[in-house]
Amino acid sequence: MELREKLPAHAISLTVANRPGVLVRVALVFSRRGFNIDSLVVSPAIDGDFSRMNIVARGEPRELGQMIAQLEKLVDVVAAKDHTDDDVVMRELALIKVLCSPEERSEILQLVQHFRATTVDMTESSMTIQVTGESEKIDAMTRLCSKFHMVEFIRTGKVIVARGPEAT
Repeated sequence: MELREKLPAHAISLTVANRPGVLVRVALVFSRRGFNIDSLVVSPAIDGDFSRMNIVARGEPRELGQMIAQLEKLVDVVAAKDHTDDDVVMRELALIKVLCSPEERSEILQLVQHFRATTVDMTESSMTIQVTGESEKIDAMTRLCSKFHMVEFIRTGKVIVARGPEAT
C-alpha cells in the first residue's frame, strides 16, 4: 500500500465566487500543505455568482485545520468546511462500458439489477452501465465487471450534502 493511501481522506466543501482562476488558487493551498486531491467536483450554486466545490483529499489531519483557515482567507472563498466526521450524504456516479457476448449479457444484467444500476446503452457487443452510490458500491461493481472486457471506466468525484434542513 502506498504511503498516500495510508493517509486519512477528508471530505471538504467550499462555496466560492464563480470566477476564473479560483480552482487554481484552491488547488495550490492543498498542494502547499501536502494534500493530494483524490476527488474534485465543481458545480454552480443556487446563486449563479457562486460555485460549490466538493473535494476529497488525503493528508495529515493536523494540517487540516490550518488548511481550512488558509482556504477561508482566499478572497474568492466564501466558506470552507471539513465534513469528514459530519453526518452527510456522499455519492458518486460511474459509467462502465464492457464488451459482452450474448451469453455474458444475462450475467451482466444480473449485476446491474443487484447493484440497482442501470444500462444506459446496449449494442450487440457492448453495454454501458451507470452505477451511483457510495464509493464502496462503485468499487464492488467495478471489481465484478472487471472479469468482462472493460473498454471504459469513468467515475465522478464525490458530491456531498449535509443531512437535514441545514445547508452544507
